[in-house]
Amino acid sequence: MLSDRAAPYVARSPANEGNGAMTAERLRGSFVALITLFRDGKIDEKGYQDFVNWQIEQGTHGLVPMGTTGESPTLSHDEDMRVVRLCIEAADGRAPVVAGTGSNSTDECVMLTRNAREAGADAVLIVTGYYNKPTQEGLFQHFKAVNDAVDVPILVYNIPGRTGVDIAPRTMRRIAALPNVVGCKESTAAADRVSKQRYYCGEDFVQLSGEDAAVLGLLGMGGHGCISVTGNLAPALCSRMHESWRNGKFERARDIQNRLMPLHEALFSETSPGPVKYGAGLLGWGDGTVRLPLASPAPETRARVEEAMRGVGLLD
Repeated sequence: MLSDRAAPYVARSPANEGNGAMTAERLRGSFVALITLFRDGKIDEKGYQDFVNWQIEQGTHGLVPMGTTGESPTLSHDEDMRVVRLCIEAADGRAPVVAGTGSNSTDECVMLTRNAREAGADAVLIVTGYYNKPTQEGLFQHFKAVNDAVDVPILVYNIPGRTGVDIAPRTMRRIAALPNVVGCKESTAAADRVSKQRYYCGEDFVQLSGEDAAVLGLLGMGGHGCISVTGNLAPALCSRMHESWRNGKFERARDIQNRLMPLHEALFSETSPGPVKYGAGLLGWGDGTVRLPLASPAPETRARVEEAMRGVGLLD
């Protein structure tokens, strides 16, 4: 147990009362975008649940199965829903589970969101419609349809680098007013985005970074935490950094972030989650493989990941 663990964040947003406000109390700190562990091409169910247990033991504040890092695009719907249930079962209420349920088909998104709600997810993470390139009105209507169909707290996932569309702050304001929407995962890394969304959506609208390297900037502008890739490999350091920041130990938080920066960069030196799954395999979690069309990292990427892991003490 870390000595500087802080009290949970309490959100009180008039636009998001009820379920959303209750869940938002726990949506702060180091959330890990969980990799999906494979063995011989299939989901390693026991290994995955052991991995969830290890994350919680290491101080991770929340768990995010079936996001981009979990390889949701290449898992079948049955596999996707199974992984969400495995995570919820292993967490057993010890940490909030935010299930990735996004799709570029709104009907599919509703189906996956219903499954997550029925399985006991604390909230869901819904990405903008990728490939379709919806307009700002289409984006709003997508989130409204899910909001109206399923009573579960929603985090909006804005990652234009992967989806080809960006939710404008004024559109985010409209989405934030929906009863079940409690916050967002912000992956633009735009320096002004958090401040603009605090202005439009209110200070209690939860904003989580989707960029490990940019998380201190987001926290400095009033954000609440990170949905982290690096946390798969260094969960204790990631959680300690957030707790240091929360307790006003800013220099300590910066020191930890500086220590982690080479690892952040290494894990995105090739398309994620290839590098992080390779690193996890070195720690004994899964076999390090990804599903096509992703491929195993190049030799130079593997060497860079290993060097960065040694630099933070994860490997001898």
